[in-house]
Amino acid sequence: MKRLLNTLYVTSQGAYLSRDGETVLVQVESETKLRLPIHTLDGIVCFGRVLCSPFLMGLCGERNVTLSFLTERGRFLARVHGPVSGNVLLRREQYRRADDPESCADIAKAVVLAKISNSRSVLLRAVRDHSDKVDVTALSDAARELSRIGESLDGAVALDTIRGREGEAARIYFEQFDQLIVAQKEDFYFRERSRRPPLDNMNALLSFLYTLVTHDVVSALEAVGLDPAVGYLHRDRPGRPGLALDLVEEFRPFLADRLALSLVNRQQLKDKDFAKTESGAVRMSDEARKKLLQAYQERKQEKILHPFIEERVPIGLLPHVQAMLFARYLRGDLDGYPPFFWR
Repeated sequence: MKRLLNTLYVTSQGAYLSRDGETVLVQVESETKLRLPIHTLDGIVCFGRVLCSPFLMGLCGERNVTLSFLTERGRFLARVHGPVSGNVLLRREQYRRADDPESCADIAKAVVLAKISNSRSVLLRAVRDHSDKVDVTALSDAARELSRIGESLDGAVALDTIRGREGEAARIYFEQFDQLIVAQKEDFYFRERSRRPPLDNMNALLSFLYTLVTHDVVSALEAVGLDPAVGYLHRDRPGRPGLALDLVEEFRPFLADRLALSLVNRQQLKDKDFAKTESGAVRMSDEARKKLLQAYQERKQEKILHPFIEERVPIGLLPHVQAMLFARYLRGDLDGYPPFFWR
């Protein structure tokens, strides 16, 4: 089991990261803001104008600490990591399965079923927690529709059909998403998903969280020796981590969506934390990103009973558990890939 170590998020523009022996040194305007021993870190994520010394990059490569660079809005740019880990036979099997339509369909169906089930759980949780503030009938009907779509995937189903069902389920889920926002309705609302760029506060928040989850899943896949770029539900595309995006689908409703809703409904983030640019894109402030990152890290420390391994694990370890289970499936230790279902 991979230990749950800390991820260092650097959002201060103009920050400079360097190596001081076995320590990561963070400086802003020549003032030392932070010192962290390298062995306490699992990853470093830099947002915007953040510089890193080549000596620190080398240290991160030696110690298997992933160093990622993102734009201020959270769009992935590049990643620096050490030698590829894992068994070459595992990756060869991963590539063989990706070339087999039946195997692709089996894996994609498992992932989509988990996403649909977890999305349904989010809707039903809102019915339970906010029955006086939401349209209970509409949410219950949407939950039944999601169940129907999940049942339609029983048996052998073509990959294109699975993708179509996934799109249909996402549409039904997001049609009700605005209801789940029960506070600050004038400033936080959801009409439709907008990504590049996000055009409202809620989409900006969701996009940032999806980026964080994707980063964690990529790191987990690399840790067990899998290629994050070769997916099954998501088609291959240069620069896109297809397999990571496949597994992210399981976590979107449970981890990202619920955290976004919690931050808004509890008024931990407010309209002042967002700004609209001349192009119409909405950006989060530095202070808002810090609040979100702190909440995300705290959420990752909470424990949950994993439905397949039947052990209580920190939420931050879920990507590593799923990556491990996926590798075991490819090796033939499991008959099928068991995705994460939120109970």
